[in-house]
Amino acid sequence: MARNRLRVYYGPEDVLTAQPQEGSAARQMVTVPVSDVFPLLVEAARTRRAWLDDFAGDEMTISSDLYEVLLAYQHFRRPSA
Repeated sequence: MARNRLRVYYGPEDVLTAQPQEGSAARQMVTVPVSDVFPLLVEAARTRRAWLDDFAGDEMTISSDLYEVLLAYQHFRRPSA
């Protein structure tokens, strides 16, 4: 039986355009464009990555206009009775 080789992960090769938030939060916060995060989250959800469950209870801050669009989308995608 072939032996699996483990490799050390040093982080992404491509650098995301993240900007640190100012303030003294317990965790360091960053501001990242949705266009950088969305494809990664979609792929992680599609392939059912376990690490995604680690963040299921975390909160995220989004703009009010994006929130309104999401609420409207949620309302109109419901199957009719």
